[in-house]
Amino acid sequence: MTLLQAAILGIIQGLTEYLPISSTAHLRIVPAFLGWSDPGAAYTAVIQLGTLLAVLIYFRKDLASLARGSFRDLRSDAHWGQDARTVAAILAGTLPIGIAGILFKKSIESTLRGLPVIAGSLILLAVILAWAERAGRRNRDSTTLGFGEIQIIGLAQALALIPGASRSGTTLTAALFLGLKRDEAARFSFLLGIPAITAAGLFELKHLLDAGISSGEMDALVVGTIAAFVSGWIAIEGLLRFLKTRSTLVFIVYRIALGFGILGML
Repeated sequence: MTLLQAAILGIIQGLTEYLPISSTAHLRIVPAFLGWSDPGAAYTAVIQLGTLLAVLIYFRKDLASLARGSFRDLRSDAHWGQDARTVAAILAGTLPIGIAGILFKKSIESTLRGLPVIAGSLILLAVILAWAERAGRRNRDSTTLGFGEIQIIGLAQALALIPGASRSGTTLTAALFLGLKRDEAARFSFLLGIPAITAAGLFELKHLLDAGISSGEMDALVVGTIAAFVSGWIAIEGLLRFLKTRSTLVFIVYRIALGFGILGML
């Protein structure tokens, strides 16, 4: 992989990680049609650390408030407050994707990365997202979510292990079904993804370092991660602004068009 290819893939990763169009799908599709080799699931997971840094900095005030509230609740003799319950629910909601990732790791990194699977996932989730747009009340914010509701969104997040499904797409869809406003659903999707992205990125980075990588390969990882950070920040800001006044229709249409486009080319 050249540094230019690494930068392009990093930009794609950052832009598509937080949009409901599947970063994994695009990191598989773009190299396939440009004649590049598949960068692999490990490379994808590691450069996600760039998009993770973007969300940590972007939501630093929210995260600091949650941390302060949680520590205050834990030190109190009274029942846990909203902050501590939210943090506990997010951590618990990460378990499904963690368990599924371990159990199906080999399939995720091999057979499930096939273009027919990606095309089918793109189309199927688009249909379900359209259903969520129609059925959701969109009158709640994320602070009203209960522990069980967060677990439902966590289960939906586990489906994102199927390339083409999209982590932000599955969690956004579940949140819309639960009645969240579109921008609130996206905001909670970003927060819920922090533990999962952190764990996957660090795990794969350790795996790559233990296996031994060249200085050129490390340079490609660094360039891709930096590019993912910059484009990820842009995607977060843009999506939150967009969903305050608009629906997810453009992403639904895009997913369907891309899915059928892939099938047609195959």
